Amino acid sequence: MELKKINPSLRQALIENGLSEANELQSETFSAIKSGADVVVQSAEATGKTTTLVINVIQKLEKAQGESTRALVLVQDKEKVIEMVALFRTFANYTDLRVFGVHEKGDTDFDKNQISLGLDVLIGTPEKINHLFSTAGFNLNTIKIFAVDDADKLFKNRMDAVVQRLSMSIEKTQRLFFTTQITEKVEVLADKIMVEPLWFESEEDE
Repeated sequence: MELKKINPSLRQALIENGLSEANELQSETFSAIKSGADVVVQSAEATGKTTTLVINVIQKLEKAQGESTRALVLVQDKEKVIEMVALFRTFANYTDLRVFGVHEKGDTDFDKNQISLGLDVLIGTPEKINHLFSTAGFNLNTIKIFAVDDADKLFKNRMDAVVQRLSMSIEKTQRLFFTTQITEKVEVLADKIMVEPLWFESEEDE
């Protein structure tokens, strides 16, 4: 995949998995996300939003570092957690990034132990993440990327308050929203927690 200054290990994994060319969404948003800006990405279903999120997180983190979580990715349910963990492990195949997923049906003590051992990317549902961080006292200030996938669906299910609470617990981070629609709740929360966000809006399918 040809994107400006993309990590060679990431590029190799993408090509091996049939992504030899960036789609329009990936091309348009890569530089902005890479710059560290807060970004809202709106695009129709099946346009590669989740893949775009994963590519950019791997690009920015590059390799395992430290003991504390550096990227927090919020998704809507267990199925999405499993899907995204698999994507990360596929595209980060040539890195040593440590990726872990949590959801309501998982064992909380096991999850806490895994986080304590050291992670780079933590993927989970907002309520589960909130419970883990509030009860275990994990340090949120090591998080460099705070990303929300399917933001419109999460906020429709009243997860916006939990997302805001988590975000406000982090002193400084890059915030990313990926959404199918720009709803009022998406706009309101972006205004509350983001710093001069860049907006990418498209209604076209791949």
